[in-house]
Amino acid sequence: RIFLRAPTRAVPYGGMAAVLVQYVVLRGDLARPPRSWPLGAVVAQGCHAALAAVHGYREHPDTGAYLQQGAAMTTVVLEAPDEDSLLDLAKSLKEKDVDHKLWVENPEGIPTCLALRPYPKNLVQPHLRNFKLLK
Repeated sequence: RIFLRAPTRAVPYGGMAAVLVQYVVLRGDLARPPRSWPLGAVVAQGCHAALAAVHGYREHPDTGAYLQQGAAMTTVVLEAPDEDSLLDLAKSLKEKDVDHKLWVENPEGIPTCLALRPYPKNLVQPHLRNFKLLK
């Protein structure tokens, strides 16, 4: 058997096809001193936020279309330098009615990550232009 990667499915928006993507924004400072969280713990925060966003917006048509892509789903992981920048992003997204989930690690109450529900890339990329890919 030969398995081929399924083509990325696009959904129509205003007569144009739009690529669906889920953006995840992790705090980069968690992995650096003085916090120095293990890589696995930081990755887990992103997983929690992404799953919470997909679950919270599971009834949205874009979420269903994104999940139907299977192995062709696109996720972009960006870095917020610190807690303040992550919270500022959450506030800005809320003001602009962009659906997202801010993940807060408990019981410590530490905001660690933010994930948008799956969106057409062109609709949300401008809100995230100040964030670089996580390295």
